[in-house]
Amino acid sequence: MGIGFRELLIILAIALLIFGAKKLRNIGSDLGAAVRGFKKSMSEGDADESGKKLAQDERPDADFSAKRDSADTTKQA
Repeated sequence: MGIGFRELLIILAIALLIFGAKKLRNIGSDLGAAVRGFKKSMSEGDADESGKKLAQDERPDADFSAKRDSADTTKQA
């Protein structure tokens, strides 16, 4: 059971009566600008994350085997 066409039309008519046509148009454009800004930020964040991941993949892994081998020889002595 969702909102049908009649219910949606009634809600829009009530919103038009409460806010007026000019105010409703401003609310719609502000909401649209907010959604566009959000989508832009999300796509920029995804691009930043993928750049960080690529930079991290290019770095070599640390090699701790030499330190471990020298620590093992000091314990044995």
